[in-house]
Amino acid sequence: MGAIMVREPEYPIMEAKDVKPSHDWLKVDGVFNCGAVKYKEQYLLLCRVAESCREEKEGERRIPVYDEREDRLKTVIMDMAEAEKYDFSDSRMIFKRTPSGIAKIKYLTSISHLRLARSGDGIHFTIDEEPAVRWSGRYERWGMEDPRIVYLEEDKTYCITYTAVSELGAMPAILLTKDFVHYERLGTAFPPENKDVVVFPQKINGAYQAFHRPVPFEIGTPDIWIADSPDLIHWGNHRHVCGVSEDGWENGRIGSGAPPIYTKDGWLHIYHAADKNSRYCLGAMLTKLQEPDKIIKKAKLPIFEPEKDYETNGFFGKVVFTCGCILEGEDIVVYYGAADDKICRARIALREIMDKLFADTIH
Repeated sequence: MGAIMVREPEYPIMEAKDVKPSHDWLKVDGVFNCGAVKYKEQYLLLCRVAESCREEKEGERRIPVYDEREDRLKTVIMDMAEAEKYDFSDSRMIFKRTPSGIAKIKYLTSISHLRLARSGDGIHFTIDEEPAVRWSGRYERWGMEDPRIVYLEEDKTYCITYTAVSELGAMPAILLTKDFVHYERLGTAFPPENKDVVVFPQKINGAYQAFHRPVPFEIGTPDIWIADSPDLIHWGNHRHVCGVSEDGWENGRIGSGAPPIYTKDGWLHIYHAADKNSRYCLGAMLTKLQEPDKIIKKAKLPIFEPEKDYETNGFFGKVVFTCGCILEGEDIVVYYGAADDKICRARIALREIMDKLFADTIH
């Protein structure tokens, strides 16, 4: 199939330097992986903003964490001389070495929150100076990541899914809003380890539907599953949708990207996948309207790959990752995170992606 999305423009539309830190003692490492929606004639992006400690002494690593008992951020200080106990080589996380040789995440190097950016043309954005949603409770001690926004047509409200992260694991959580000012927390939706939840914009067979991505520890691989719910709180009837490949561009992990887009031919999904070297690309598939766990068509090759310098280099390079798309007439506008530290935009004609799906597919 090959990459068919067009960058518009061919440079990031938002970077860390555009964002004011939430605290004076923090610095912004990245703004990326945003949910996207049109609201009252404006483009709204709900962005993941990652921050780390501005100052560190030689030989130490400072990590911001949320203390729910005092409702504030605190700093954990680690001694980098303890290299026999901890692995500090990854820019995103610190690993604890174990006798079995299986490294476990001790801390993330940054903490993320959710912040709104607004635009009249969808390209030039002004990002709010304060977070839209701050950390809350024990399950967000390490942050809030990768928000998706979907408008629930029947409820006339916006549903926001994101990943709550703590030492207990990563688990999806849900917010509701009607005005992007007031938010109702529904709490965590799935237990850890789980990520990449996208809710469908309408009920199917009387129930809400959501893709999710559990991460098995011993048996299985990080695959896309589907579940349904009567109320967005209680989820069940889990079914497997699709998994990683044995080789190629999606042999490491696979997960949802933007919320599904309704077409007369089925639900269009623009998803992400990574190979075993953690190179992230975007793919496309079509599932049945009344049986969204059944795949009609799935592309063999990615529709978008990290190729530009700002996609291959950054906080964590060789990454393109979408959490939000907007259907504009016959085009899909895709907002994506590049290299885990900036937001970019691309466009693809709906007809083109459908034609490619039906011409070059593994289903």
